[in-house]
Amino acid sequence: MQFLDEARIRVEAGKGGNGCMSFRREKYIEKGGPDGGDGGDGGSVHFVVDEALNTLVDFRFQPLYRAKNGRGGSGRNKTGAKGEDIMVRVPLGTTVIEEDTLETMGDLSEVGRTLLVAQGGWHGLGNTRFKSSTNRAPRKTTPGTPGEQRQLLLQLKLMADVGLLGMPNAGKSTLLSAISASRPKIADYPFTTLEPKLGVVRVGEERSFVMADIPGLIEGASQGAGLGIQFLRHLTRNRILLHLLDVQPLDMSDPLDNLLKVQAELHQYSAALASRPCWLVLTKLDLLAPEERDEWVENFKLQLKQTELADVPVYAISSVVQSGLQRLCGDLMTMLETYRRERAENPELENLEMQLQKEISADVLEQSRNLAAVKRERRTQLHAAKRQADEDDGPEIIYTDE
Repeated sequence: MQFLDEARIRVEAGKGGNGCMSFRREKYIEKGGPDGGDGGDGGSVHFVVDEALNTLVDFRFQPLYRAKNGRGGSGRNKTGAKGEDIMVRVPLGTTVIEEDTLETMGDLSEVGRTLLVAQGGWHGLGNTRFKSSTNRAPRKTTPGTPGEQRQLLLQLKLMADVGLLGMPNAGKSTLLSAISASRPKIADYPFTTLEPKLGVVRVGEERSFVMADIPGLIEGASQGAGLGIQFLRHLTRNRILLHLLDVQPLDMSDPLDNLLKVQAELHQYSAALASRPCWLVLTKLDLLAPEERDEWVENFKLQLKQTELADVPVYAISSVVQSGLQRLCGDLMTMLETYRRERAENPELENLEMQLQKEISADVLEQSRNLAAVKRERRTQLHAAKRQADEDDGPEIIYTDE
């Protein structure tokens, strides 16, 4: 199935039914009086979380959702039928944003939660509603009100405890496949991973956590280089970030430089997201000679102390030979269990987490707008260059047999 983590749709609630103007007319009954009924309310549009969904791709083929209108009232004080609501299924972790105001309407991060995104119009009143002792034959009714109409931006953020980031070919997919049942594509060329992947890591009996793998970052990702930074939104809900670093990159680049480049892109994307706990994982240690591994790691730690990442925990692993994985997974599980316990005991931590999520969401939305502006500017420049090239070639000459 194709993966899509951002979609734009339109939702239209139903119009309320009009009130009816009617008078009771029956044989042998004189001056029957008003009996016009009210209209029915318009249908509303709701979003509901469906665990079976894991992508927003369905919204690409159906971008419009319209609820039913309410029926008008009728004589004999009959109320019009209410318009049917529609329930739109969305994946767990979907953020709903109103495009016109850029206001976040809701964050669907709980199973079974529903969100009202477009309220149906209210019913109109029939003339029965306006009768009184001084107005026994009212000819007044009210129309139903229009339903709400919104242009929405949906952003999917995968629900995971631990997120992997790093340069392309840093070993993220290999690690995920080594410690979980996930089987992402693995190859020796950049950007093998084209879409986020999830895996459940089981540490022991009833002890597990979810890990997310996203496509690699390169320098200039915030300006659209490589696959860009759009997939970084999937790390916003993660409690711990694992920065994977290849000890022997294919392009022979300096591992420390690669580390600082990715960290710079992360800070540029969201300072709030960069404040999450981040651990450094040195990968592909099996590529080094056994007698060189410990010395290489110690030298790297000495270089790291001269940077702002001096206090970051460092782990050295090899996913191929299963070296260092048990310790890494055990420490991750311990930290996550400690965090869950403290969060349950201290409500203030929950409030701090919600505030951090709001700050990250604001950064994500701002970066989405900036990246869209960069892409529009590039398309404009490309079209201008093409027009200029066509003008330089001169008018096209068509030869005929005449």
